[in-house]
Amino acid sequence: MRRPRLESSKPLMLALALVAMSFVAFAACGDDDDANGADNTPAAGEIDYGSLGGSLRVDGSSTVFPIAEAVAEEFSNESNVRVNVGFSGTGGGFERFCRGEIEVSDASRPIEQDEIDACADEGITDILEFQVAIDALTVVANSNNDFLECLTVQQLHDIFTGTASNWNDIDPAFPDDGIVRFFPGTDSGTFDYFVEAIIEGVDETAAHTGDGTASEDDNVLAQGVEGDDNGLGYFGFAYFQEAGQQLKAIAIDGGEGCVEPSLETALDGSYQPLSRPLFIYTRESFLRDRPEVLGFMKYFMDNTNTLSEEVGYVPLSDNLLAEQQTKIEPFLP
Repeated sequence: MRRPRLESSKPLMLALALVAMSFVAFAACGDDDDANGADNTPAAGEIDYGSLGGSLRVDGSSTVFPIAEAVAEEFSNESNVRVNVGFSGTGGGFERFCRGEIEVSDASRPIEQDEIDACADEGITDILEFQVAIDALTVVANSNNDFLECLTVQQLHDIFTGTASNWNDIDPAFPDDGIVRFFPGTDSGTFDYFVEAIIEGVDETAAHTGDGTASEDDNVLAQGVEGDDNGLGYFGFAYFQEAGQQLKAIAIDGGEGCVEPSLETALDGSYQPLSRPLFIYTRESFLRDRPEVLGFMKYFMDNTNTLSEEVGYVPLSDNLLAEQQTKIEPFLP
């Protein structure tokens, strides 16, 4: 998992010398030339991140949050832009995006038609979608659970619709103990994806049970399962990796046998039906009129594969990444 960078200290004299050298270069050559007279103007299609200032707001999916936070941290080291990153859930992020309160919306599912309509009602019709990574939505149990290794889609459906209340309801060999459920809140794109793939995927008329602990904060869910021997929950793969040995990932049988969640099984498509794309959204007008947003989005897409893998998600293929990056090109200088 990604760890914060350690900042190296620089001797004071060296810093003063560099400042003095920079001043001399500036005096001699002007803004766009270095001490040797070379032109430092960014090449066509490139952005001088150091010239950017201001602020922007990012909110939405808690699953995408670790990627957005990592990008914001690195981007702040390259620019003077302040990036505030929140995680109110995919639905909550789209609500704020459509009210014009944020510039970038994180999402663990594609934007839905009612959300597009809500944005249009506010005059927002220039939405741009970028896929940034692939996730393996992970079902987890307490590390002390010694009987549960794999669940079929039907068993998972029965547990999270409330049809099965005790472990021996899904397998007579399991203990006659109650299942303690932990799941994302209804503003979460992870919740929406799970309902579509597992609840309605088995029975279109079924509904997710409300019997359990719900939260848009995946850390709350992870800690809940860690604290209860009969706990069972689900959230993004990165949060499972962050929990380390405190949680146990459960393999899923989507019809082709039990498959464990991993970067490899998500990338090759064998972890079904719980591998899924992750997205960020912004507006064309922001890319055209807000240099700090354009800079952030370009930096995001140029670094998403490296930073997504560092925080525990699956990077995009070269072709898919190039396809996403071309969406920014019309707005570059």
